[in-house]
Amino acid sequence: MSVNYAAGLSPYADKGVCGLPEVFDSPEELKTKVETLAQLIKESQYLVVHSGAGISTSTGIPDFRGPKGVWTLEEKGESPHFDTTFEDARPSVTHMALLGLQRAGCLKYLISQNVDGLHVRSGFPRDLLSELHGNMFVEECEKCGRQYVREKAIGVMGLKPTGRHCDVVRSRGLRACRGKLISTILDWEDALPDKDLNRAEEASRRADLALTLGTSLQIKPSGDLPLLTKRKGGKLAIVNLQPTKHDKHAHLRIHSYVDDVMKQLMELLGLDIPKWEGPTLCESSNGAATDAKPPRAVPEKKTKVKREPTKGERKRDAPALTDDGSVKEETASVKRERADSPVQLKEEK
Repeated sequence: MSVNYAAGLSPYADKGVCGLPEVFDSPEELKTKVETLAQLIKESQYLVVHSGAGISTSTGIPDFRGPKGVWTLEEKGESPHFDTTFEDARPSVTHMALLGLQRAGCLKYLISQNVDGLHVRSGFPRDLLSELHGNMFVEECEKCGRQYVREKAIGVMGLKPTGRHCDVVRSRGLRACRGKLISTILDWEDALPDKDLNRAEEASRRADLALTLGTSLQIKPSGDLPLLTKRKGGKLAIVNLQPTKHDKHAHLRIHSYVDDVMKQLMELLGLDIPKWEGPTLCESSNGAATDAKPPRAVPEKKTKVKREPTKGERKRDAPALTDDGSVKEETASVKRERADSPVQLKEEK
């Protein structure tokens, strides 16, 4: 399937600020800043990473608002060029470095806006990952909530039926669920999955260091989650070539390719970057070299937060900002827990 999943979304006029100029730190500045980041991670007790499209551009998957981004070119009346497919894309240095950080016990939780499935295919534990906008390789039963991770991209977006049915057998030998399987990819007006959002918010509140990689932080509520960490007294570090919405709140800003930053960072931390050996599915962090537990999803009444959406934002249940940039506490309803099920991909022992 083409990596231009944006072409399958509903028309939406205001996609945020696109095509801002990129800024590069000098080699000396980059070295100093990465050393500072390494020290922040060493001192951190609970690091949470927020990843965006910028961590996948080196794999051949374009971003959205960069100089050659899908929506930037769209504004110019040009068509983007694609070098790969979702199935052929390989996890980048950054994807694998994040797995290395998790295995070493440094990274406690990962929050992603990406739909390319590369975090899951890298072997990153799904119980320590929130994919807020869905996953091209995951379909879900609309009846019982069971999820299936496939080897091939689903090819359907906007929470629409995929044409398959759930084969979960109910207890006591009753017949299979047979609920319709639907895409997990969100369209503009779709609400974020409560389970993933709730865990992401909990992790962000618990974090003492939020590190954002390759995201302009323009989409809500995912872009505002790092501010929850700062509001609780934690620090925010941003790695991005373009300006981001929350630069003024950052303790550290690094302007460089994320792969270059992660290579230097892992070396300074004395950690190896795992080698990718093909699509690998890891459902649970049990047995991994970390004492972190996944954030607990707190059951709440199924009521949505009423909020007037700003122009250009997704209509989500999102944390609202105060004038000083802090975040007002808001809650998201928690739907049924999904019993995730590995299918087809090689499972990590």
